[in-house]
Amino acid sequence: IKDAIKAWEEKTKENSAEAKIVKLTACQPFIVKMDSSLAQLANVEQLSLSTNQIEKMSNLHGLSHLKVLSLGRNYIKKIEGLDAVADTLEELWISYNLIERLSGVECCKKLKVLYASNNKIKAWDGVLSIKDCPALEELLLIGNPLEEKHTGEGNWVQEVAKKFPTLKKLDGKMVIREDDMKEDGEAPAE
Repeated sequence: IKDAIKAWEEKTKENSAEAKIVKLTACQPFIVKMDSSLAQLANVEQLSLSTNQIEKMSNLHGLSHLKVLSLGRNYIKKIEGLDAVADTLEELWISYNLIERLSGVECCKKLKVLYASNNKIKAWDGVLSIKDCPALEELLLIGNPLEEKHTGEGNWVQEVAKKFPTLKKLDGKMVIREDDMKEDGEAPAE
């Protein structure tokens, strides 16, 4: 990561310690480890480490302003280490990884957006931990075995809406619940 940050600074002419947005996407050579060099990004609010070869989430301590963490298109199997950013993280983008369970996000009480499409989530117990994220409004799970099974059965949206009542958007579409409907059968005005 240290070399990737240095290359980013040279390319953008920005100081990484002061930057609010840092994109270390598809680095050459690929980033394989989230190491302690991340701590130098003291003011980062949005960090993208997408399209690399990262296997483990780690070393997020010191990123006390982090609101958006993008780790899509890596080799991550488990969500971990988020307790270090639990008080600030609002969006976690982890699509196209190898994740089977979303446990590890429950510590993020401000988490509003979770993009976890195209992973390996097969069963409801793999997503139920997000019930402990009271601010969660938007969830992306399309392309997971669980979603594909329930979409095929025709009950995906209903099941998710029932299990996660705070959700407003699922897989890019507004969630309209039966109890949200007006008596005349129209969706309520926003």
